Amino acid sequence: MRLLLAEDNSDLSTSLVPILKRNNYSIDTAHTGPDALNALETGLYDGAILDVTIPEMDGIAVLKSIREKGSTIPILILTTKSEENHCILKLESGADDYLTRPFSIKELLARVRAMTRQQAGIANTILTYHNVKLNCTTYQLSSPSVSFRLANKEFQILEMLMRNPGQVIRTEHFLEKIWGYDADAELNVVWVYISYLRKKLAALDAGVKIKATRNQGYSLSFVGN
Repeated sequence: MRLLLAEDNSDLSTSLVPILKRNNYSIDTAHTGPDALNALETGLYDGAILDVTIPEMDGIAVLKSIREKGSTIPILILTTKSEENHCILKLESGADDYLTRPFSIKELLARVRAMTRQQAGIANTILTYHNVKLNCTTYQLSSPSVSFRLANKEFQILEMLMRNPGQVIRTEHFLEKIWGYDADAELNVVWVYISYLRKKLAALDAGVKIKATRNQGYSLSFVGN
C-alpha cells in the first residue's frame, strides 16, 4: 500500500519513513499543506497521515478540502492537542482516526492498518486464491506444504494481484502505486519483481500463475489458463 506522510518536522519524518517502509508500505512525503493536497488529488494513495500543524495550509484544512472533492481516502491525523473538542473537530472534518503525541510506533502502525483495512472492506487479513494464501500481517506467502516471507515490493505486487484475481493490472499502475509517481524506476523493474514472484509460486507448487498480457500488464490466473 502507498501512503502519504504530511509532516513538517524533519526529525519525525526521517524516523517514520524507514519504519513504515520496513512494514511494507511505500511512502511519499509532503512538508506543506498545499503539497499534501496536491499529492492526495492524484488518487495514487491508499491512506494518508496528516500532521495538524503543517505550514501554509494546516492538516484540518487539507482534510476538509480533500473530503469536499469527494475523496474517501483513509486519513489519520497527528496532533499534540488531546482536548475533547479538538478530537471531535478532527472526526467531524472527515478524519478516519487521530493520534495524539507522544505515541508509540506500534500504536501508529496499528491505527494505519485498521483504517486502511476498514476502507478496503477487509474483514480477513488472509487472502486466498486456489491453494495459495497471502498473510497481509506477516507477509507470508504459503501453500499447504511451503511458505515464504515476501520482501516489501514483492508483497505489494502480489497483494494487488490477489485482491483483483483475473483482472489485468497495468504495468504503469504497479509502478505508480509501489514505486511512486515521481520515481526514477523504469517499467522493466516491475518485470524483475514479477519474475521473483513467479519463481516463488513455482517453488510453492502453486496452482496459480502470474500471466502477462502483451502491452497491457499482469494478472493472476489458474495454471493452464
